[in-house]
This record gives sequence, structure tokens and C-alpha cells, in this order.
Amino acid sequence: MSKYKFKFQMYKDLHAKTAEIYAEARKAADEIGIPAEIRGTFGLTGAISGCPAPLRDDILAAGEAEARKVVPLAVYVEQMRELVKEVYGDEYDVAPTNTCEAGLWVTFDSLFTPPNLGRGDNYRARYIAPYEKHLHHQGSYGRPVPPRYKDIFADRGSTTGELGFYGKRQNNTDTVIVPLEGAKYDVHGIKYHPVPMLAEVDAKASAKKIEEAAAIHAANLTGITGLGYETPGYGYGEKDADGTPLLQKLAADVAHKYNVPYVTDNAWGLPFVGTDPRKTGADVMIYSMDKATGSPLCGLIIGKEEYMVPIRRALGMHGERWGTPNSYGKAAYVTQDPGKEALAGAVQALRVLKDKPEVLTKPVDDMYKIVEEEFAQIHPTLKEGIIISKSYNSTAVEVNYEKTWKDGKMGLPIFSIEDMYGGSHLLQVGLKQMGVIPTVAYDGNIYMSPGLGTTDQNGQIIEDRVRYGVKALVKLMEIIAKYAGII
Repeated sequence: MSKYKFKFQMYKDLHAKTAEIYAEARKAADEIGIPAEIRGTFGLTGAISGCPAPLRDDILAAGEAEARKVVPLAVYVEQMRELVKEVYGDEYDVAPTNTCEAGLWVTFDSLFTPPNLGRGDNYRARYIAPYEKHLHHQGSYGRPVPPRYKDIFADRGSTTGELGFYGKRQNNTDTVIVPLEGAKYDVHGIKYHPVPMLAEVDAKASAKKIEEAAAIHAANLTGITGLGYETPGYGYGEKDADGTPLLQKLAADVAHKYNVPYVTDNAWGLPFVGTDPRKTGADVMIYSMDKATGSPLCGLIIGKEEYMVPIRRALGMHGERWGTPNSYGKAAYVTQDPGKEALAGAVQALRVLKDKPEVLTKPVDDMYKIVEEEFAQIHPTLKEGIIISKSYNSTAVEVNYEKTWKDGKMGLPIFSIEDMYGGSHLLQVGLKQMGVIPTVAYDGNIYMSPGLGTTDQNGQIIEDRVRYGVKALVKLMEIIAKYAGII
């Protein structure tokens, strides 16, 4: 039983005791025995853009070999096309960008926004985005509808206002934000904000709400988007017999009923091995290749040829205007060029995913085993509310603790993404105090993956380092729960 009557009181008290929590975390790191020489050099994910994982030997070798050659950049794009078509079929195509966010930008501008040219005023376009995690990526390219969401991105990112996420809004475009059925959007965190808690999302009921929104906005509807992840904490726990997230399939059905594209943001995902666009019905899927795949900094857009033609044209890759099969030239989004070494590394990453997927799936199996073993030792009060899931798509292990709040009781404190950007996220900053580079751990959901100083040159697990990181996380969760009066 919590000692607090209201949850805001708990977060207020945690804020007041932050220094004590961090001091205890530093002491715990010594007790765990994390070696001084590795502190600050390893972490629980290799999939954060701000601190990417070291490259595998095969990726480095490919980049070095290609850097010494004279090769037109269009050649690497053609190699990607061949690999994508070999796996997904001839009706799919590909285009690389410098980042995943660049891929989202060019895709939305190519497929969702109204035309700029011609006489008269532009019409308004609207695309649907489920109210889910990471909404400031896939959901921030339009003005929010309904107006109660108008300030939803105000405190996200490093910068506010026009130079922050608001500056991403595209020409005469709106984002219709649709809450998911079964989700909870309770307010949590030291920086007190609504958080999407999605472990109990009802896929069929949520798809019905998406279709209702599509019907309301049909006259302006230009697309539907969403995440490509596959775990309960992201709202995709319900799957069909093939293991395909049901909500993604149903959202695609709605999009196709209204003759608009379904675009999936699968930033922390794997091509070929992970979420399959052929099974989900996604028309376009966008990846951050430097996250899960182990590639150098690079984004990748894979989609059906019909939709990839305007995207490739916008990137200057679809051929010269007098008629050639391909090009690598100037167009609207030439600024999103990834460069030679990134292209070469991405080609190698795709080859490994096609021919040797175990290079990326085995470390996930090994990490999952360690996480299960270490979380088996967590305080019993917390253990009963924790769900542990494995994702090959994201090369990740998910620990979701929403259910520690089950039946109206106060559970393990939940920190908002605004806490992360505001520096008041005790789980993330607390791990830094312990010498562990933190992972994505907000909204009652923790995502961990190998790679950040926890794998060898071939991408395989260094067990003691992973175990140090997971032990630190378990201990920090217990420390925070103690100060919150939960245990």
C-alpha cells in the first residue's frame, strides 16, 4: 500500500529526493561490481541515434573496401533494389536516405501533403496517426486534430517552438490523432504529462476507431501511419496465426478501403527479418539502419513500387528526366543523401540480414535469457506486474511494468518522454550515475538491445557486460520503488 493518497504527491516527493536516489544508485553500482574501466562505455541499447553502437567487423570491412574503389553511388542503390526484390518480390522497391527521420519527411511530403504548384489556394490534407509511443516522429508532420492535442509536442525534443517539432509540420497538412481502445493515457512523471500505456490495446476495437476517424475525415484523408513494432508495450501484442501484429493488418485494411497509403515507421526494426510489409499490408516501411541492423548512419525506405516512384523521384534516384533506368542526381530532397560509406555499409547489412540473420537474432536470444534470469530476482511486489517480451524485429527485449499499477494501486513510478527531454527521468539519469548508458525507458516500458559495448566485433553478446547493465537496471528500479513507498 502506497503512503501517498495521490500520485502527483509521489512524483513531487521523488523530485525532492532525486539527489538521494542518485547517491544510492552510485553506491549500488559499486556493490554490483561494475568495473570502473567500463563505466560510461557500455549500455542497454545500441539503437539510440545520439550514441550509436560500434560497427561490426563485416560492416567496417565492407565500408573500407568500397571506400578504396571508384563506384557510382547509383550502383549501391541498384544492389539494394536487387536484395529487396529478392526477398519481398518484384513489386517492392527501395530508396536510402541519410536518416530515418529524413525518410519519414520525404515519404509524407511525397504521399500525404497537397500539391504546391498550380493556381488557387492549396487544399488541406489529413493523415491518421494512432495515439501511440514516439508520436513526435510519425505523428508530428501535421497540425494536430482534434485541438485538444495542439500542444502535445510542446515539451518534446531539445528545442521548443518553430525550431522544435512544430517546425516539422508540412504544407497544409493535419494529423488526426486517434486514441487506441484499451490503452491508458494517465498522467505520470515528475514532468507531469499523459503517457500512452498500450499493453492492453484491443486491436479490433482500435481499428474500428481508426475507421470511424477515416470516415469523418474522408474528404481530406491522404494516408494512415503507425509504428512497425511487435511487442505489447507498443500496443502490438495481439497477433494473427503467423505472428503478424493484428492492429497493423487492420489499419492497412482501413487505408486501402479509402484508397490511401499505409506508411509504417519501423525505425527500430529490421528489414527481411522483422515486421514483414507483405503480411501487414504496409505500402511503405521506413527504417533507421544504424539502430537495429548495425549499419552506418542511414535511413531506408522500402515500399510498393507504385508509392516508391514519387519517393525515388524526390530523392533524385528514379532516372534522369530524358529517360534513364536510374540516377543519383539533384531533386527536392538531395539534402537527404546518405553518402558512399553509409550506402556501402547498408548494402552489407542487408546482405547479412538476407543470408545470415542469426548474426542479429542470436544476440537477442542470449540477452532475453539474461533479462529473464536477472528480473527473476527483482522484488516480488514488482515482479508480478512485469511482462518480458522478445522482439527480433527490433533486436530487443522489452520489459513492460504498466501492470504494477493494476487494480488502482500505485506501482513503479512511470516517467514520461517529457521527463527524458527535461532531465527528470530517474531511470535514465539514474543509470548514468551507475556508469550505464541508458536505453529507451519511458511510459512504463523499457526497451533493451545488444550492441552498445555489450557485443564483440562480430556482434555477439559479451555476457558479463549485459549482465552488469541488467543488474543495474533491476537494482535502480528497486531503489526508485523504495523511495516511492511501493516496497
